[in-house]
Amino acid sequence: MQKVYKVEGMSCGGCSSSVEQAIKAAAPGALVEVTLEGGLVTVSGVDNDSVIQQAVEDAGFTYAGLV
Repeated sequence: MQKVYKVEGMSCGGCSSSVEQAIKAAAPGALVEVTLEGGLVTVSGVDNDSVIQQAVEDAGFTYAGLV
């Protein structure tokens, strides 16, 4: 199952990499694609939205929910 999340505060490649790494650490095996424009993070292989939210917030960004 693929879900798209809105993440606020990402402005560069380092930001997107931090978010991607945090999600992959919290949910091993997840497929993560970050789109800086629009602040979108597409995740496959994770059913628990709270895992994604916690990973994003732990990386220092604002989780703005499902798109």
